[in-house]
Amino acid sequence: MSAGIIFDVQRFSLHDGPGIRTTVFFKGCPLRCLWCHNPEAISPEIELAFYSNKCINCNSCISVCPSGALQNDSLKGKRYNREICQSCWRCVDACPSGALTLQGKIFQLEEILSQIVKDIPFYNRSGGGVTLSGGEPTFQFDFCLALLKACKEEGINTALDTSGFVPWRRLEELLPFVDIFLYDIKHMDSDEHKRLTGVPNETILENLVRLDRLGKSIEIRVPIIPGYNDSYENIRALSYFLGGLNSVKRVKLLPYHKLGLSKPWMFNNRRGIPDLEPPKRDEIERIKGILVENIGEERIY
Repeated sequence: MSAGIIFDVQRFSLHDGPGIRTTVFFKGCPLRCLWCHNPEAISPEIELAFYSNKCINCNSCISVCPSGALQNDSLKGKRYNREICQSCWRCVDACPSGALTLQGKIFQLEEILSQIVKDIPFYNRSGGGVTLSGGEPTFQFDFCLALLKACKEEGINTALDTSGFVPWRRLEELLPFVDIFLYDIKHMDSDEHKRLTGVPNETILENLVRLDRLGKSIEIRVPIIPGYNDSYENIRALSYFLGGLNSVKRVKLLPYHKLGLSKPWMFNNRRGIPDLEPPKRDEIERIKGILVENIGEERIY
């Protein structure tokens, strides 16, 4: 596929794999994590976002909306009815303050590759490359595969940031074009995983074991969500599981943060867990202590 829907391209990224990288954020995700910090990535479609702090109440958006999808509510301010929206985006063009923006843009393969290759000298000097993230990059499988192939043809190191919730036949098709897998594990208990993310974890863990047996380079990423997946039982189960894998280069702990709560979406109430506080340093050290028993301190970050 020669085009895909991308919601961000970050150059000079330092936290999405080794070295200096360009991170390409794909729209679309099969998971619905309660703590999602990229709610704009959940839907695979281009969407409207409203920044209420920028709105000057000129109502220009309402006057140009052909379907009446945008309305004023005396109690709640502007409201957006996505069901009747015609996706003409006249409101975005009419907004003088930048309060209305679009999340997602259609990129042609050549268009996004032209941005990526500009930084090849930085990749080469730092041991970096390109990371496909999201959302879930494999949700737009054909474009994900095409972009990975194109990057490898340019000699660029590639990383795939994935939830692992993808049919193995598809993951297997990507293998020749991925140098590093950044692989999420959110909970070891399948029922609890489904409660927290909307999907069970059997496919995720099975795919990880297969990647490990093939000797693929893997970085495990574990979001630490206080009260949800940081129990001794869950971290111990994770420690035993990862201790049985041979290809895991490092385990990166990702403490929960509130950045996702500040993203002002007009749709689907994607608000994360508003009352949750980030874990304290001693809690992270406690989790590291449990993991060290089977993984080794040198692999935990």
